[in-house]
Formats: sequence, structure tokens, C-alpha cells
Amino acid sequence: MVLTAAAVTAQAQGIMGGHVTGNVQVDGQMSRADSVIGAQDVPEKLLMNARADILYTNGDFSAGLRFEMYENPLLGFDPQYKGEGLANYFVSYNGEKLSITAGNFYEQFGSGMILRTYEDRYLGLDNSLRGVNVTLRPFDGVTIKALAGKQRCYWYYGDGLVRGVDGEVSLNSVLPFLADSKFHATIGGGFVSKYEDDENIPSYINPEERLNLPLNVGAGSVRADLGYGNWSLQAEYARKGQDPSAMNGYIYRPGQGLLLNLTYSQRGFSAGIQAKRIDNMGFKSVRSQSGEMLYINYLPAITKNHTYAFLSMYPYATQVNGEQGLQADVMYKFKKGTFLGGEYGTDVHVNSSVVYGLDTTVTGFAGTDGYDVNSGVGQTLYGDVSVELAKKLSKTVKLTTTYAYQVFNPVVENEPGSLHHNNIVVADLSWKVSKKHSLRFEAEWMGSDSHYDADDPEHSDRRAGDWLMGLVEWNIGTHWFVSASDQWAYNDGVGNYYNLSVGYTHGATRLQVGYGKQREGLLCIGGVCRLVPASNGLTFSLTTSF
Repeated sequence: MVLTAAAVTAQAQGIMGGHVTGNVQVDGQMSRADSVIGAQDVPEKLLMNARADILYTNGDFSAGLRFEMYENPLLGFDPQYKGEGLANYFVSYNGEKLSITAGNFYEQFGSGMILRTYEDRYLGLDNSLRGVNVTLRPFDGVTIKALAGKQRCYWYYGDGLVRGVDGEVSLNSVLPFLADSKFHATIGGGFVSKYEDDENIPSYINPEERLNLPLNVGAGSVRADLGYGNWSLQAEYARKGQDPSAMNGYIYRPGQGLLLNLTYSQRGFSAGIQAKRIDNMGFKSVRSQSGEMLYINYLPAITKNHTYAFLSMYPYATQVNGEQGLQADVMYKFKKGTFLGGEYGTDVHVNSSVVYGLDTTVTGFAGTDGYDVNSGVGQTLYGDVSVELAKKLSKTVKLTTTYAYQVFNPVVENEPGSLHHNNIVVADLSWKVSKKHSLRFEAEWMGSDSHYDADDPEHSDRRAGDWLMGLVEWNIGTHWFVSASDQWAYNDGVGNYYNLSVGYTHGATRLQVGYGKQREGLLCIGGVCRLVPASNGLTFSLTTSF
């Protein structure tokens, strides 16, 4: 609460001719043991994550800092976050032709396959670079980036030095005959290298010998963004040099990745297809680092990011050592006045994705190339198809229904077991009762062929079995909301997860308090996941900005 008070009193503007803005977030949790859902006893009864971001701008110049506090970290956040201090600070100049940042910064080359540094507070992930980032725009449509730095890892910085350069050219800007063309094209490419000191890693073949580790590892990519009329195509190919690490078992096979995205859109209709193939593309600034920290690059999931509870109960985590897949997406709006459109029109959204492993033949272990890739596909890792219908029933009532079928392989989470097959139905009804009051009702059902083994709760998946869920949310005026929900494993599963929450919003400040049970599982955003343990107790969240 001290941070909030400080934020409110710091609303001074015009400091040295500049402008100060910021935001504060405080999240707290109290949990008690619950043997049914697997919640463990927490010695410290109140856990808290807090942060305050302050930004000062003055013309082309800006400076910022972030204070973070984890005393102690919320459940699911790595204990190495315990502590407090300045976690991020920078100074920056952003001119028409030149931009320079010194300190902590976030950057991305292309789709991120060779470089993406970013922060996600809900995943407990921050792989920012501390160093120097320079962007040049010498001509209209030409951008050149160069950077160097070391990556944040909790409260310290990894020993690996990351360096990169990237260039992008808009052909429509540099070629006069394309200036007014319906065809547009942007091409680019980048190169990233990391340097890391040598270390003693024993050879698998002869433990008395050590591996000859590359001290410099490079990764490069080329990309194109093309479009004509309603069509667009994005393509990127990346290749990484020999990079033996803890992720791949210290093998020397080079990595490569390919992303393709073809879309067509017009009023009332859009369609797209994505393809991805990844082979040994895990890229970290410290070769011995495990977990989600110190990734130099980002490999996005090719599956849809679902928002409903049961649709996201089995999220897909990108397999950086090897996967290939497709995703297709179609949206269509039946016009008003037609048989299927009715009085207000009907929106239909169909999405399907499938991801396989690589078909490989093992040829060796640490110190060798490790495996060969065959022309076929490997085991099924994930697949789903969903159909969503959204329709206004009246001026104040809207109904959205969804059916989905999922196939999930536990190997994605490094767990044994056979494929899970899930059928999911969702109904979401919103009703605007008056100008200041609205209600939302949500009902979900999931039927699964997975089973919970009560005799072995430690190694059984508490998501297994058949589930029902209900939710009611009431927005009261412009300030208050109340919600109540319950997830119940009624067959071949375990657990009854109820939640009650109350929220209050005033201007830029929002306070939410909840009480209930949290199911153990993975929280995934964009294919990057962290494990959230089971909990039973009180949570609160306070956010404000100025």
C-alpha cells in the first residue's frame, strides 16, 4: 500500500519541462492446505508481488525505472524472485532518424525466431537485455537495428553476451513505381550471436573427456511480408549454428525454423492458414540454463489462444526441440435480414490446428549430432477444432456458443500417458439489463476419456475426467462487479473449485478481492507456460495509473 500512496502523491507533471506517468500493481494471496485438490500448506500466510513503473518524457528524451517486490512470491512464481529492488531502468532518445536506448530494453527481430526479449508479469517472465540498443532510419522505409547486452534472470544477469543486427526495407517506400501499387512488400533479415565462456561438460562417450563447446553461437533469419489486395503472406526462415545445451542434451545438430502465414480478408469474411516447422531451435544466452528464463528467441504456438476455462484447461506449450503443425482459421458474418443472419446478423468462427513431433532417428548422444530427421511426421502432440457462433438475440441480449474437440498428448508436459480426447461445449449469455447494470452467464461442459487415479494422487492429473462449470457475473453501475463460479469434476475426476470475487473501479484504480480454490495446471500465454499449483484461499489485486 505504500507504493500506491507514493504513486498518488507523484502525480506532478511538468518536472524540468517534462511529463511523468506511471502505474502500480499489487497482487496478494493467502492459501491453506487442501488434500482433496492437492494444495500444500504455505508457511508464510500472506504472499505478495508488487511493482511500480515510472516513466519520464521530455520531447525526444525519456527515462524510466521499475521497482519490484516479491515478499514472498505468489504460488507458481519461482522462489528466486524473492526480494525487492530496482529491476529495470533505462534512458532513451527517440529522434526521426536515430533512436538509442541504454539500460534495460525489449526488442524483437521479425517474428522473434532469432530474437525476442519481452516481459509478461503473469508468467513471471522477464528476459530483457541490459545494454545498448540503436535504431537507424536513414531513409523512408529503411530500418536498421543493432544491439548488445546481457539478459535478466530473476535478480541477476546471465553471463552470456547477446549481440544482434537487423534490417528491414519497405519496397513500396524505396521504389517509386510501387508507391501507389496494390502490391506491397517488406523484406528483412537479421543475425544474432551469443558469446559464453567455456565450461567443463563431460563427453557421453568418454566421461574423462570434455565437450569442445562453441563459445560463439549465431542465428540468422530472412523474412518477407507480401500483400496484394485482400491477400497477404508472411514468411520467415531461421537457422541456428551448433548450440549444445542442457535443453537438447548437448548435441551439435544445427537448428532451423520456418513460419508461413497466408490470409485473405474482406468485409464480413476472413480466412487464414499458418504452417510452422521447428527443429532444435531452443536458443538461450546461458547453455546450462533450464526452465523459461534466458531465452534469446521466441517460438510462438501455432494453436489458438482460448479464453474459456475448459478450452484452455489443456494448453499447448511450444516444443522448442522439434515440432511441425498447421492452423486454419475462418470467420464469416451472415448479414442482417438473411435466413441465418436474422435481425442482427450471425458471426461464425471456425478454427482448427494440429501439431506433430518430428519423425527422428537417434544417431548419438551428447557430443554428436544426436538424431536425423525423416520425411514423415512424428507422434501427435496436440490437435483441436472449434466452432463458435455469436448472435444478438435482441438489443440487450447476446449469445455465444462454442463446440470444441481436443486431442492432447501428456508428453507435451513431460508426463507419461496416452492421448486425451476431450469434447467441450460452452454457452455465454450477456444481458444489458439497463444503462448501468449488466449480467453475464456462462456454462461449460467437458467430457474426457482421461481418468484420475485416486490411489496415486501425486502422479495423477487433477484435470482428468468429466467437468461442469457455471459462472454468473454482475456489473453494478460503473464501479462495482460481483462474480461467482464453480468448476466440478463430476465423473472420473476430483475437485470442486468454487470462486467468489468482488471488484471496484474508480478512474484508473481497480481493486479486486476473491476467495476460492485454484486448480493445479499450466498457465500458458502464446505457447510459453508456467505451472500454477493448487491453492485454497484469498486473493486480491490492486492496480492504478497516473
